[in-house]
Amino acid sequence: MSVFASPRFLPNVMWADAASCAATGALQLAFTGALAALTGLPAPLLAGTGVFLLAYAAVAALMASRRTPPRTLIGLVVSGNFGWAAACIALLVSGLFPVTAIGVAWVLAQAVCVIVLAELQWTGLRRTRAAVRMALA
Repeated sequence: MSVFASPRFLPNVMWADAASCAATGALQLAFTGALAALTGLPAPLLAGTGVFLLAYAAVAALMASRRTPPRTLIGLVVSGNFGWAAACIALLVSGLFPVTAIGVAWVLAQAVCVIVLAELQWTGLRRTRAAVRMALA
């Protein structure tokens, strides 16, 4: 059985999303000042997104723990992840903040991470849709 065909694929991706958001959010809150100095990003932006990421991580973990993943909510997560990536790129190209090279790396790492997660979540949604169709046939 392919890893993509596993019934645990989508929940596992949601766990990975929850873990990455929890880690990033915790880092941004625990080291707001240091990260602001290293990245050139404003401390309030880092703290605010850190709080959001921790809250989102809790919701993602709840979705991952469900016996049947909530497909509609995960569809919203996919859109939200692509939106987060777009916001990261917009932040960098806007020139609003004096972002350092480390800041560019920090923001791009988040963009790449959420794009990969969104693609995996979308793959999981397509696979579960196909499995439901086959079960009903």
